[in-house]
Amino acid sequence: MTKVLCVDSLGPQLTGIGRYCLELARWLPRYLGDDLVFHRGGREIRDPEALLADVGVARSRYPFQRRIQRFSFRHRYRDALFHGPNYFLPPWAETGIVTVHDLSALRFPDMHPAERVRQFERRFSATLAIARHVIADTAWNRQELIETLGLAPDRVSAIPLGISPTFHPEARGQSLLPAGLTEGDYGLCVATLEPRKGLSHALAAWSLLPPSLRARFPLVVAGADGWPDPVTIAALERAEREGWLKRLGYVEEAHLPALYAGARLFLFPSVYEGFGLPPLEAMACGVPTIVADRACLPEVTGGAAALVDPLDTEAFAEAIEIGLSDDQWRARAREAGLLRAAQFTWTDCVQRTAAIYRTLT
Repeated sequence: MTKVLCVDSLGPQLTGIGRYCLELARWLPRYLGDDLVFHRGGREIRDPEALLADVGVARSRYPFQRRIQRFSFRHRYRDALFHGPNYFLPPWAETGIVTVHDLSALRFPDMHPAERVRQFERRFSATLAIARHVIADTAWNRQELIETLGLAPDRVSAIPLGISPTFHPEARGQSLLPAGLTEGDYGLCVATLEPRKGLSHALAAWSLLPPSLRARFPLVVAGADGWPDPVTIAALERAEREGWLKRLGYVEEAHLPALYAGARLFLFPSVYEGFGLPPLEAMACGVPTIVADRACLPEVTGGAAALVDPLDTEAFAEAIEIGLSDDQWRARAREAGLLRAAQFTWTDCVQRTAAIYRTLT
């Protein structure tokens, strides 16, 4: 039975889900051979990595020919086993596997654009109706899917994501840092700009630090724009005016390891996650890390990161001050983080995913 991996989430600006999709596309052929093909927008994709440069496959200039291409693909692979690594399966597929990273659109609809929520509800129900198996990123995420959606436990597997070997302490490189940053002299938060990432809580806590500490260690925020809320935007602009915040926007994959490794402290105050790659990437680079005590983050970080209630601004600020200034805590956190991050590999993730493909075919 042919297997089809949907690669719609690949593009020039990779999110965590895009990274997951890319690693599957790179390594699943090693375990599945020629039985695996790639799909995007009703067409077969020969080289998924070309999508990172936004070139993909050549498209006909003529709408009629594009419709013929889509019809041909659907006819040929309709009864294949599809895998949607980004929540959804094609509506015309007969069966497949779907990876559900979180249920934020259902659990916290007020943190998403209304149209996104409507689209999610419409497509997600159709996907679950044809999916033979559901993959979650964590045990916490798996249990949430079972309890919230009423899925049978044997229909849901937890397969953790992995960390690329490019994230390591030796990734430091002053020449790779954005202008104005000095190695070891900034705090860092990497996340798509959207409400559930809790950036406004991190800004409120950082603002309570002693002025001398804020001046010495500015907070750097990196990540693509998602759907930022007015409260977060206002807090970002105020912090920039006050001089203790630097916004980088989306940072290219090649520059991320150096950005992580050069940070003195990493923050991930997300109020809801299904996995959360950035804290593990930071820990793999030897950076002491603070995360919110919410959702799957305690499970993923496994005691190697400091846990804070992101809504307790004073306690959050105290944890940040310790993270910047307490050398003993920093040394312990660094070693614990390196050990924890080493437990997550893309090899393990892909092998376990390939095993599910084989079980269903």
